[in-house]
Amino acid sequence: MRTVNIHEAKTQLSRLVDQAAKGESFVIAKAGKPLVKVMPLDATATGERKRLGFMAGEIEVPDDFDHMGAAGIERLFSGK
Repeated sequence: MRTVNIHEAKTQLSRLVDQAAKGESFVIAKAGKPLVKVMPLDATATGERKRLGFMAGEIEVPDDFDHMGAAGIERLFSGK
């Protein structure tokens, strides 16, 4: 990801915003220290992780889930 200093960002803001809108996110830094990230509104945050259990209560896992299809798989491996 490209890093630009704050002076460059001020002088080229229009071009940088157009690039960010097309998906080319960038970081604005001051004295070499990153301050902000500019990215399109519809982009997902890069540090965002999908959480386990986000569909809790919406789906149900059968009790025999670990053994579903075991007989068919066994037949395939045994050649019967």
